[in-house]
Amino acid sequence: MVSENLSELHCNQRTLFGRGSLDKLVPLLASQQQPTLLFCGQSFLQGPAYARLKTSLNDHIIGYEIVRNEASPADIDGWVARWRGHVDRVVAIGGGSVLDAAKAFSAMIQHPLPTARYLEKVGDSAVQAVTLPLIAVPTTAGTGSEVTQNAVVTDQHDIQVKASLRHPVFVPRVAILDPDLLKGAPDNVLASCAIDAFTHLFEAYLSTKGNLFTRQLALTGLKQFVQAWPALNRKDAEGDDAREAMMMASWLGGVSLSSAGLGVIHGIAGELGAIKPFHHGEVCGRLLFPFLEQLAESQQPEQQKLMSELHQQLFSETAASPARHLKNWLQHQSISPFWQEGPSLTLTEVDWILARANSKNSWVNYSQEQMREMIVQAWPIN
Repeated sequence: MVSENLSELHCNQRTLFGRGSLDKLVPLLASQQQPTLLFCGQSFLQGPAYARLKTSLNDHIIGYEIVRNEASPADIDGWVARWRGHVDRVVAIGGGSVLDAAKAFSAMIQHPLPTARYLEKVGDSAVQAVTLPLIAVPTTAGTGSEVTQNAVVTDQHDIQVKASLRHPVFVPRVAILDPDLLKGAPDNVLASCAIDAFTHLFEAYLSTKGNLFTRQLALTGLKQFVQAWPALNRKDAEGDDAREAMMMASWLGGVSLSSAGLGVIHGIAGELGAIKPFHHGEVCGRLLFPFLEQLAESQQPEQQKLMSELHQQLFSETAASPARHLKNWLQHQSISPFWQEGPSLTLTEVDWILARANSKNSWVNYSQEQMREMIVQAWPIN
């Protein structure tokens, strides 16, 4: 008998984890001399880590590209045109947008057609199992992009799509996870990124594609998240431990979503991201809270069983409603009320999102009205 939900695990060939592990980057580059391109964010270039590594790092790179937002197909095509034939290796240091941009570039520089031709949802050509070797160094703990096999590409103007380039070989060959790179980030950034990691773990845990293997991976990450969430911005040893735990939770979130998939929160968030420049983590967090309210009212037996088991693993006290207890705990313990105030949506935009949103791997096939309720509770509607 073959299991209904078989698991596949794709992760980095090499993972360096721990405070100060960024210092391993230059020796790693020096051990094999190759023309290397750096992708990074402006904040990294202005920060203390780059100031400390600048001289030695620059000896091993031929240039750099600054990523200022989620990369579009045109951005990637421009980078490919500029560097094709000159680069044999890529380093990415930054948040999820930087890592995704570098992953997309590393793959597309090995492919002959424009990026949009290979995108899920809109492309007409299959990606091939070729990419440049990539060293990924996340400076946020949220997306888990350093360990996923997909590179997210966004076009909010021409084709209005947020979609992935996806293949197992697109997983970065090396990940360097240095929790000290989270130090000094604003509270709203720390919280918005962390709730993205939580949503990856939580939706993978609840996924219809899940099994014992994937749920244990997700559960490990969720336990690390619960330890870290209230103390991410502390400047003492407890803060150091929290940032280390969140970096692990984020990595496990990437592994979990790759193995078990995601749910309705991302089924909505992915479409919203095609038309609005909102921070993806904040989008997931805003949708998470009304989703938990719907989950509290759900009679779907598998959802309720999984929530009951999760509550027992994460919290010592009993709760009449595990979903509402989780919502209240997340909001009460957050270092930033990222779900308050903020941007708005129009009715036209809501309708556009709902026409394309889906439940992904949720146990419930959520109706448009249920998804609309999540959206209108998450944002003011004009």
